Amino acid sequence: MRAEQDYVAYVEARLPSLRRVARLVLGDGHRADDAVQDALSVLYRRWGKLTDVANLDAYVHTMVVRACLSYRRRRWARVLLRDDPPDTPVESGSGQVEEWLTLRAALHRLPEAQRMVVILRYLCDMPVAEVAKVLGCSEGTVKSRTHHGLQGLRSVLAEDAPAPAIVVTHRRGPA
Repeated sequence: MRAEQDYVAYVEARLPSLRRVARLVLGDGHRADDAVQDALSVLYRRWGKLTDVANLDAYVHTMVVRACLSYRRRRWARVLLRDDPPDTPVESGSGQVEEWLTLRAALHRLPEAQRMVVILRYLCDMPVAEVAKVLGCSEGTVKSRTHHGLQGLRSVLAEDAPAPAIVVTHRRGPA
């Protein structure tokens, strides 16, 4: 019975961050919840055997990311029932909503491999070695994809930025 209580405590403490990762990867809250639930179901079945796992958080994050990637590969995953994110309260006039929507749109214009690396490295604060382990690639590949992903984000954000206003003043009299 104690093992089940430990599992529940662990999941309650980590659920917000797991949902955040899944939402960033999938771009849809409902599918993100499904992917997290799938990963947590597998985790529950394995819970009693995980005594030798050195970094449980990394292990579970890997499970969630792989569940998300599995969802993205499924045919029905291409059909979206809605495309607007659910409303979340933010401070009035802060500009956070516009910034987040702009960043989210820019992230989704990147190739999937670059997007995954940027999300895991910068939005989930994972080190290069951990991202490599989660995605099953080399650290050099993670660094390269990070570099190209950040370049892509910069160019996408530069494209979407409003053109600077040009101020023209007219002088009267001698120049």
